[in-house]
Amino acid sequence: MTDMMNSGHRQAPSDPTRRAAAVRIPFPARLSPHAERARRHTLQWLQKTDLLAGDASVEEYDALRLERLMAYFYPDATASDLELAADFNAWFFIFDDQFDGRLGTRPEAIERLVDTLGRTMTIGGTHEGEEAREAHWAREAEEARGGHGTEAPHAVSSQPLVLGFRDIWYRATAGTPRNWQRRFREHWQAYMAAHQGEAANRNADRLPTPEQFLELRRHSIGVQPCLDFTERCGGYALPDDLHGSFPLREMREITGDVVIFVNDIVSLVKELAAGDVNNSVVVLSEQRGCALDEAVEHIAERANARTARFNELAAALPRLLDDMRVPAEVRGHIGHYVEGMGHLMAGNLAWSLATSRYDERGVAAVSGGRQRPWAHLAAVGKGAGDGRSAGEERGAGEDLAANA
Repeated sequence: MTDMMNSGHRQAPSDPTRRAAAVRIPFPARLSPHAERARRHTLQWLQKTDLLAGDASVEEYDALRLERLMAYFYPDATASDLELAADFNAWFFIFDDQFDGRLGTRPEAIERLVDTLGRTMTIGGTHEGEEAREAHWAREAEEARGGHGTEAPHAVSSQPLVLGFRDIWYRATAGTPRNWQRRFREHWQAYMAAHQGEAANRNADRLPTPEQFLELRRHSIGVQPCLDFTERCGGYALPDDLHGSFPLREMREITGDVVIFVNDIVSLVKELAAGDVNNSVVVLSEQRGCALDEAVEHIAERANARTARFNELAAALPRLLDDMRVPAEVRGHIGHYVEGMGHLMAGNLAWSLATSRYDERGVAAVSGGRQRPWAHLAAVGKGAGDGRSAGEERGAGEDLAANA
């Protein structure tokens, strides 16, 4: 795969981040007034759960300003809901960064890790209070260390990832309807499992077609759990028949596609530096045998076409709901949900053009074999920053996720 990338993608685009501004998203990008509060909360939560350890790790994470992405996604959310959204978004990005190294080429190890995480997602379970959860974390962490401060031989290797996700799941699902919980779980499972397919792409001799790639990418982008959270912030759960049928199903797919295309444009140089091929620009360039700049232009055009289709569907929606005799309260929820899709598309673009994750600092962070400080949680079973260098941590992870 490396040889294929070297032969087919010799020149990175001149300025892919600026090119993303050619994507026309006709929805306002509004920022929540609670963004700073969410930032402080999530930094504390990440350190408490050992997802971040050490001042350098915290500083590097904080520079990404990931909480602002959630502040764009949910501009009208309560302060506490935005804190939770910022926590699950932090977990999402930290989990995603686990696959920049060797784990990203090992589908079987990923399957074990995903299975471990999947078992945390119970439906209709008892949700512990904050103090009980913290005590539970402490007990599990101590058991994982064998009660002696060192990791037990059969401890789950991804303890911070698992405990952090479990906390998010309990807090997010507390008091929510079971049909929403089932959808939320299905979308998280699909997101996590998609990393196995991306690992297969990295190992393959040939890239998938753009259509095949997009089917996988629609799961690995993680948009569907974010849209589920739009419902949670609004205090409702859409009826399953409306949620799963035309036109909301197609509008959700479009929302995901627009986020994918913007993300793949702005992250292209970073992913080329990391040697990753899971990018629609790379896939299209390989299929067409064209320069990356040309592929970027085509992907931007596809994003614009998808947004136009979204607007067509949104304009026709009120009459369709009339014909279906949807009750006024549910129509209000659908209106909030559709507006939330616009927040995701507009907010992703606004944040992507401002974050350091995709600028020269973000490229440097993954160049020359370097990984983020938190990118070894699935490898070593403890928070990053435990005194070892990135190279030593990679060496310690020869059996990545073997016990997960």
